[in-house]
Amino acid sequence: MNLSMGIVGLPNVGKSTLFKLLTNKDVLIANYPFATIDPSVGIVSVPDARLKALTDLSASKKTIPAIVEFYDIAGLVKGANAGEGLGNQFLSHIRETDAIVQVVRCFQSDEIIHVDDKGVDPERDIEIINTELILKDLDTVNKRAVSLEKEARAGDKQKQKDLETIKEVRIGLEEGKLVKNIKPGIINEPAVKELQLLTAKAQVYLLNGEPSDVSDSLKDKIKSLGADYVIYNLSEINDLTELIQKAYDLLGLMSFFTTGEDETRAWTIYKGSKAPVAAGAIHTDFEKKFIRAEVISAEKLLEAGSWTNAKSKGWLRLEGKDYEVVDGDVMVIRHG
Repeated sequence: MNLSMGIVGLPNVGKSTLFKLLTNKDVLIANYPFATIDPSVGIVSVPDARLKALTDLSASKKTIPAIVEFYDIAGLVKGANAGEGLGNQFLSHIRETDAIVQVVRCFQSDEIIHVDDKGVDPERDIEIINTELILKDLDTVNKRAVSLEKEARAGDKQKQKDLETIKEVRIGLEEGKLVKNIKPGIINEPAVKELQLLTAKAQVYLLNGEPSDVSDSLKDKIKSLGADYVIYNLSEINDLTELIQKAYDLLGLMSFFTTGEDETRAWTIYKGSKAPVAAGAIHTDFEKKFIRAEVISAEKLLEAGSWTNAKSKGWLRLEGKDYEVVDGDVMVIRHG
């Protein structure tokens, strides 16, 4: 699986600058709203020092890192859920991503205009963006509730249960809550998952400015939303490793490796995944035909200096279908 993230925020907060830093792609950056009129998609390698070390150990011909897809979405404004600005069109692009990076302007500048004449106010800006996402989700949920009511009246017990779940989500949204904060586990309900609701997605807030621009009140607000943040001055920074790591942590992702003469590769799976699921990340057939896996941590393999040495030291383990993969495992999958 590849992690995909949508970059959202008000106009002129640094979204396209972030995208360019992440991907080294030339995108249109202009000092006016809606400079980005199509979502740009960039592929970013996930930094991992273990990958290069394993490549060197195996003298691999190719190195294939885990990747993140970043979608640069046009600036949202108040009323985006109803089509103001270019909102409706771009909210649909966010729906296709796994998580959201919300870029929030914290820096002061007389040169870069703020879309709101009242000036820079990060907490207000977060409220505007989240309200637009909530209203869009409410529209989606209301439409689904109408169809579920018809199906439930026909006596379908599962649809009746789904309707109750959707009604609970609707109440939460009407109260101004993000779906992921309505009730523990509700985002994993099939009736909710199928709707790909925007506020059910994990969020990382990128606070664009210096640490001195970020108030304790803003930090507390983000924590209260069940999210995390990173602080970057996007006009000066060039290493965004922390942002990708935060996204991995929030989504509960990790990496395992395969290595050999042909290639060394990092694979992304969810924490807690069993060995057959890891095999399925390599090829769907491998999950169904999984027999066992030879496993060693990257650290122990590097310490051994070669696969042969690791084997002679007894450091390789044979694991079956119930083995829970650990971040940094190096695996050889045996399948039928």
